[in-house]
Amino acid sequence: MDTKNKTDYTALVKSQRDYFNTNITKDVNFRIANLKKFIAVLKANEALMDEAIYKDFKKSSFENYATELSLVYHEINLAIRNLKSWSGKKRVTTNMANLPGASYIIPEPLGVTLTIGAWNYPYQLSLAPVVAALAAGNTAIVKPSELSFNSSHAMAKIINDNFKADYFHVVEGGVEETTALLQESFDKIFYTGSTNVGKIIMKAAAEHLTPVTLELGGKSPSFVFNNANLKITAKRLVWAKFLNGGQTCVAPDYILAEKGVKDKLIAEIKKQIKNIHGDDPQQSEAFVRIINPRHFKRILQLIDTNKVVIGGENDETDLYISPTVMDNVGFEDAVMQEEIFGPVLPVIEFDDLDWAIRKIKERPKPLALYVFASGSGKIKKILHEVSFGGGAINDAVMHLTNSNLPFGGVGSSGMGSYHGKAGFNAFSHFKSILDKSTLIEPPIKYPPYAAWKRKILKKLLE
Repeated sequence: MDTKNKTDYTALVKSQRDYFNTNITKDVNFRIANLKKFIAVLKANEALMDEAIYKDFKKSSFENYATELSLVYHEINLAIRNLKSWSGKKRVTTNMANLPGASYIIPEPLGVTLTIGAWNYPYQLSLAPVVAALAAGNTAIVKPSELSFNSSHAMAKIINDNFKADYFHVVEGGVEETTALLQESFDKIFYTGSTNVGKIIMKAAAEHLTPVTLELGGKSPSFVFNNANLKITAKRLVWAKFLNGGQTCVAPDYILAEKGVKDKLIAEIKKQIKNIHGDDPQQSEAFVRIINPRHFKRILQLIDTNKVVIGGENDETDLYISPTVMDNVGFEDAVMQEEIFGPVLPVIEFDDLDWAIRKIKERPKPLALYVFASGSGKIKKILHEVSFGGGAINDAVMHLTNSNLPFGGVGSSGMGSYHGKAGFNAFSHFKSILDKSTLIEPPIKYPPYAAWKRKILKKLLE
């Protein structure tokens, strides 16, 4: 646990602001060199990170790479390859009123940034935003979640042992430390976590007029229609839902199954759970544990045992809840009142698509939405009528792996986006410049005013 007091945080932020004001971080070669150093120290410490995350979740080395480190590495490599292009001056058209002249946009770093990471993917969600911050030329303070404390310790050791605190530093701790940090004036805050805490972050940022990116959550629906490929649909849904023990912000939170397909879908889901996790998922190397007893008990309270058709087993000593499917669920059930964030999959049957869409729209906008179907008619209707952060057709979760797709929420599921160029943009200000020639100066905008001048202005400005 970090024991810094407010004075220490003030000094840390000041040291980063002083360092930023030397302008060294604005140098593109400096940024590239430090991104290369970043990936090198991460790769050199993979064993440490594997050990730490296994202690937090029983997450395997394979899954740590597949769902955490590989995405961070990809973001770093993408930034290194494209940074000169992203950070370069962009010419735009100059309007007639400003000719002869040139117009362009210059990306510039915002300054001192704070990233507050989430516990469910501690490396990915703490470090991927930082890649964008450093690529854009900022300094960075990172506050990982204290819930995944072993992973937090690993990040603190790796980063604080290899980078100067006035450039890139990890602060550990819980609510007290986060609250103290938020009293400081940052140039950008990036937060991943719950909607309720997102509101607290935004209120604190408002005191300093600090821009924020909020990556939050919500109940992400998955439509399954009668003409879907059921085997592939079930396989992809089972993988996506139970990945990380269901503790994924874009996991399919519940299924909306078209009437006539529900029973066949549930039967196929049962087969795919066995195919992926075996007869005893508790022994599966791919089945991650719940983060702590509090979340374990919260998830159990959402399960109506009378509606469980698959799974339902649990072991508090191991923080294990088996892959669980609930049938005949209604929107009034407890499991539909909050984001589940665990290995529980409710199934709701519908025969009226307009009704299903209306039910989604009556609730906060989801972070993700998935549609499993053949043909385009119903898919187009859903994409046109339902607002959500992002999603996929005939897949789930995998849209996150495409860095050309900006990732972010809308409404209660978040604001702003990142990944790839969108991340660079999130941590940059785009400075607009008009470069005007001094060879001539037409008299049109100067007094005395005249009707002929007005006519020319209308042609130039409208």
